[in-house]
Amino acid sequence: MQETWRWFGPDDPVSLKHVAQAGAEGVVSSLHHIPTGDVWPMADILERKKLIEDAGLTWAVVESIPLHNDLKTRSGNYQQLLQNYQQSVRNLGRAGVPVVCYNFMPVVDWTRTNLSYTLPNASQALRFEMTDFAAYDVYMLKRPGAENDYDPELLEHARVRFDAMPDEERAALEKNIIAGLPGGEGSYDRDGIREAIARFIALGTDGMRESLLAFLRAVVPVAEESGVRLCIHPDDPPFSLFGLPRVVSTAEDARILLDAVPSPSNGLTLCAGSFGARADNDLVAIAREFGDRIHFVHLRNVKRESDGSFYESDHLDGDNDMVGLISALLDEEDRRQQEGREDRIPMRPDHGHLMADEMDKPGVNPGYSYTGRMKGLAELRGVIHALTSLRQHAGKIHQDSAG
Repeated sequence: MQETWRWFGPDDPVSLKHVAQAGAEGVVSSLHHIPTGDVWPMADILERKKLIEDAGLTWAVVESIPLHNDLKTRSGNYQQLLQNYQQSVRNLGRAGVPVVCYNFMPVVDWTRTNLSYTLPNASQALRFEMTDFAAYDVYMLKRPGAENDYDPELLEHARVRFDAMPDEERAALEKNIIAGLPGGEGSYDRDGIREAIARFIALGTDGMRESLLAFLRAVVPVAEESGVRLCIHPDDPPFSLFGLPRVVSTAEDARILLDAVPSPSNGLTLCAGSFGARADNDLVAIAREFGDRIHFVHLRNVKRESDGSFYESDHLDGDNDMVGLISALLDEEDRRQQEGREDRIPMRPDHGHLMADEMDKPGVNPGYSYTGRMKGLAELRGVIHALTSLRQHAGKIHQDSAG
């Protein structure tokens, strides 16, 4: 697999020099300064590409070109937004950037309630706490009908939790949920998020899925012509929030969208942490079923709890079978090589714990510390190296036996 690293651009406190020293060869980046819905100009794309290549790295994946909410609901000026998206894909293809990761999550991007959850070793992780989320949804946002989306026991726990929260903790919870996260599509105030939620609830799951398929039918042919592989990121977390529709949460969801537009340019980002936050998602089976359409991988682990809560664990110490998943992905790369395909699977260590040296450092993006991700990359690299060596050893024994 191609080792990559997410870089948020020139203002990222983790420099490209740091990325190179971590041992990654590819960079995952986006033009966050371009407003959502606008065309990505060639000049801006080439400027970012040159920065990356001057550091001895390659721009392996765009993550992401954000989709405007009007594109997801097919409302407002969505036809112009669609043309803009198509042109951005063309420009990236002309610049030689081969993979575009995107997501189709409604209203909120990846969502956590706690961005600094303290672990037993005193490092900090990202956490999604269902009780806190319900407390915000029902008692702070006061979304109409929200209480009907939670069972009575959880609702009571949420009420008690909310009543005990001091004002500063309530404000932090709201900021974590709706104020925007790295790579997100923007921020909301309370009235704005209520309005956006209502739009998508009215659209429903069927309407949301049809919007996604209409988007793919329009953009995938452009990606094919441009030599670009699109890969959708799963919902994070992979279940409904705020009563919103979810259409990329399970293997069946992936099956529907990949079958509907059967093109190599219509692919999947296999985010182990997102799919893996549901116990009924078998990551190894997903990797094997959709292997030829997996164009990007996020390797991240989680510890799940029975009520839907989870936190981001060490990369090799969670509920996901990381070794089995990597083995399946290496099998897919072997298969591609036998077919004569040249595309490797870019992977990045997704998120990382905030550790001692960076806890008081300003500007560190939640989940994107340097040392935490470097630790994760080193662990994952070790697994890849060990599995590759075992395969080579087994192959040599087979050859010797045959001889």
